[in-house]
Amino acid sequence: MVTYGYARVSSKDQSLNRQLDALTCFPVLGTNVYTDHMSGKSFDRPGYQELLSALAPGDTLVVKSIDRLGRNYDEIIEQWRLLTKRLQIDIVVMDMPLLDTRTSERNVTGTFISDIVLQLLSYVAQVERENIKQRQAEGIASARARGVQFGRPPKQLPQEFDRVKANWEAGLIGSREAANQLGVARSTFFKWARDTSR
Repeated sequence: MVTYGYARVSSKDQSLNRQLDALTCFPVLGTNVYTDHMSGKSFDRPGYQELLSALAPGDTLVVKSIDRLGRNYDEIIEQWRLLTKRLQIDIVVMDMPLLDTRTSERNVTGTFISDIVLQLLSYVAQVERENIKQRQAEGIASARARGVQFGRPPKQLPQEFDRVKANWEAGLIGSREAANQLGVARSTFFKWARDTSR
């Protein structure tokens, strides 16, 4: 039975030192620590994939915090189940002692409690995501009510627009030629034509 550690930061310019120091103190041997400098959005990370192939039933995986496995809690739960059920290893999350599946008699209690805590964390994370979306929507609605404009400012009509539009309406030129003469996309020309016909 081997104890492994995993540390991850999202980008190359971030430091792994804090996580590595914590894993050393656990203790985890440096040769058993796998690392990644990648976002937690995907589990297709080289260090993590190498770790998965090294793990064997009865081993223990130690991480500093649960978000080192990933930032999407649905995926973390799926990965948690892969590790504890399919690979049959124990997981220790140092920042959250309740997320520790090890027990002295190796019965199901540790895993059961950890699963409940993980489900609760997932629920809280999902509610928080929904609250963030709601706050964003409320903020946008409030800003619009105050007259704040979103997106790129509309292009100014060229001086020759009226002449080009008149030629187009008279059938002297097509929409493609009209857009070319104005130096814009056809969709922009059509939008201008609609807006100025109201």
